[in-house]
Amino acid sequence: MQNARLSLAWMIAGMSLGALGLLLLMGQPFTAKAQESKQFQYRIVEVLPDTQNMQSKLTEFGSNGWELVAVSMGNMTEPRLIFKK
Repeated sequence: MQNARLSLAWMIAGMSLGALGLLLLMGQPFTAKAQESKQFQYRIVEVLPDTQNMQSKLTEFGSNGWELVAVSMGNMTEPRLIFKK
């Protein structure tokens, strides 16, 4: 009876180690993928400080895959839209 329990314990330990090894092998592509560096493009666009003009520029760049990441004020009268792709 005790031999059966010991055999069962060894079998469970072996299966657990096998499953752990499988998980480690499957996890390698994910770690390699995480190490890849992404490259971004940036674009700075000065626009007139009216809502209609800013909306048209935001729509234009957004439809081309650009994401607005910041808005800065150039000389306090001309907004600069900063996009990233």
